[in-house]
Amino acid sequence: MVVPILAAMDQVTIGVIVSALIAATLTFIVVKLLDRLRKKDAESEARAILERAEREVANRHREAELEIKERALQQKAKTEEELGKLRDEMRERERLLDKRQELIEQQTEDLRKQERIVEGTQRRLTERLDDANRRNEELAKLLDMQRQTLHDLSGLSREEAEKRLLSMLDTELTQETGQIILRHERRIAEQCEGTARNMLLTALQRYAAAHTAESTTSSIDIPNDEMKGRIIGREGRNIRAFEKATGVDVIIDDTPGVVIVSGFDPVRREVARQSLEKLIADGRIHPSRIEEVVAETTKEVEQLIQRHGEEAVQEVNVHGLHERLVYLLGRMHFRTSYSQNGLRHSIEVAFLTGMLAEMVGLDGDLGRRCGLLHDIGKAADHELEGGHPRIGADLLKRHGEGPEVVHAAIGHHDEILTDYPYTMLVATADACSASRPGARRESLERYIKRMEELESIANSFPGVEQAFAIQAGRELRVIASAKQTDDAKAAKICRDIAKAFEEQLTYPGEIKVTVVRESRFTELAR
Repeated sequence: MVVPILAAMDQVTIGVIVSALIAATLTFIVVKLLDRLRKKDAESEARAILERAEREVANRHREAELEIKERALQQKAKTEEELGKLRDEMRERERLLDKRQELIEQQTEDLRKQERIVEGTQRRLTERLDDANRRNEELAKLLDMQRQTLHDLSGLSREEAEKRLLSMLDTELTQETGQIILRHERRIAEQCEGTARNMLLTALQRYAAAHTAESTTSSIDIPNDEMKGRIIGREGRNIRAFEKATGVDVIIDDTPGVVIVSGFDPVRREVARQSLEKLIADGRIHPSRIEEVVAETTKEVEQLIQRHGEEAVQEVNVHGLHERLVYLLGRMHFRTSYSQNGLRHSIEVAFLTGMLAEMVGLDGDLGRRCGLLHDIGKAADHELEGGHPRIGADLLKRHGEGPEVVHAAIGHHDEILTDYPYTMLVATADACSASRPGARRESLERYIKRMEELESIANSFPGVEQAFAIQAGRELRVIASAKQTDDAKAAKICRDIAKAFEEQLTYPGEIKVTVVRESRFTELAR
């Protein structure tokens, strides 16, 4: 029994071993197949990864090329823009150089003209001197002949004959010398007058300025008449708060679509105008909002004033001014005289003074400085006492300006003796700027009224027969009665009329008063 059992166990063991070997073989074969499949999958995946990498590299390469081209185009455009700016700057510099070259050529031509005039004058004087020497020689010969003739005919002594001849010669020479001097004085006066006229005309033609017409009121458009009620407010609280904050008068009448702001201080009027426009656009109108808007607008107007002053200084090319003077120049933008803007007038006077100074051989930069600051007192005349020349001179002296500038401010209306030539040039440029056609405008009614006031004041004086206002009110011709007045009374009437104008009227510049007194006698020959 044992042997069969053992044989059976051996068979089972062998079967198990064989099964195990078969299973191991199958497992090995399966693992090999799986490894081969994994290897094929890995190779496929590797090839796919390589293909994707190659495509990505190609895409990156193309993107890099596009980016490089785009940057190159941007750099090219930037370079072309910079080159364009440089070309524009070069053109502007060439234009300025051409302009300066034309100015130098014109000045050179003027100098040549002056040299030719001087050469002609010297030549004529040389001819006159030669003529005078020749006549002196002829007179000396005549003197010798007369001396000999008188000595032979009259039997006078030599000393007596010499005395008579010398007396006659002295009388003749005195008369002839006086005539020559008068003739030369008349000719020189005519030449000086013509030269001065040409210089003024040249300066006026080289500069042209714009003009601004303003008045003491500003009109503000409103969208509808309902806005007038909102501006007035309940029981007038809004309009009272606005007038208190701005210091102007707000006129609201039956005129449709318009509100008027009135005030004699142009800066306050500008602040009020801008503030009211902001309030109307915002729609919120109440006392606290009014105070807020007015404060904000005041700061903006102060900045605007400073900017106008800086722009004027840069336009005239005057440097080194005190900040207070620059600010006062900016305030001149809101000052007008017979509708002529104060700041534009100062700039025009500065350019004219500079050109005149260069023509007569003086410093053009100093002339422009004197012209720009000559009316600076008008920007502060409402804050200080006195006329604007005295106020301006004190301000300029206080802020470190030179004596020429200070003297030009105080003396450009001929109130003091002229110590510096720049003062006379500023006065000339100021008169040209104020009196040339189109510089100052006023209404016909105001113009006629001013003419009537001048003539009525003059006619009120005893001894005046007629008075005529001419040259737009800058001169008055008065005809005095020859029977009621003499020369002394006529001079007194002239001075009294001028004093009356200074006390009773307000006017820019000056008014020339001329009193004419003549006697006429008529007889009939029968």
